[in-house]
Amino acid sequence: MSNNLANDSKCVLSITDLIAQVNDALEDRFQSVWVRGEISNFKAYPSGHYYFTLKDQNAQISAVMFKGYNKALKFEMENGLSVIAHGKLSVYEAQGRFQIQINHAEPDGLGALQLAFEQLKNKLQQEGLFDPKRKKPLPVLPRRLGVVTSLQGAAIRDIITVAQRRFANLDMVIYPVKV
Repeated sequence: MSNNLANDSKCVLSITDLIAQVNDALEDRFQSVWVRGEISNFKAYPSGHYYFTLKDQNAQISAVMFKGYNKALKFEMENGLSVIAHGKLSVYEAQGRFQIQINHAEPDGLGALQLAFEQLKNKLQQEGLFDPKRKKPLPVLPRRLGVVTSLQGAAIRDIITVAQRRFANLDMVIYPVKV
């Protein structure tokens, strides 16, 4: 056996070439995958990208969600939150580490909608939008009525007739739609 391994090998890859081939194989095989896991090490960067780890009881994977995708989220990502996420696997070539690039995520479990609602409510409350000083009193009578219906049906004629009879000065806005 020769001491010169380079001469014995038919193909010697550079690290860059090896990582590129692994990345191609991963992206071909796992270009659309759903995963369930808990968020940890969450960090939102000034660029708008999110970097975090998804983990379960036995394993973990690095994850990234780029700005264009995370803007569509209907909840706030945070450590400890369990999510179902969709994305593709790729290799972060600079470190030779594979990761999942997430393009969609949603809270996991029965309370997912409630969680999204609570997070939105807390955000709006922190902005002061529920402050009683901001509330306007309700008018005794409506000044404007918006109606979304078909222009061809009898319902629109009934609505107009009754509204004009009861509220002569009522401003009506009719938005026609197919029913």
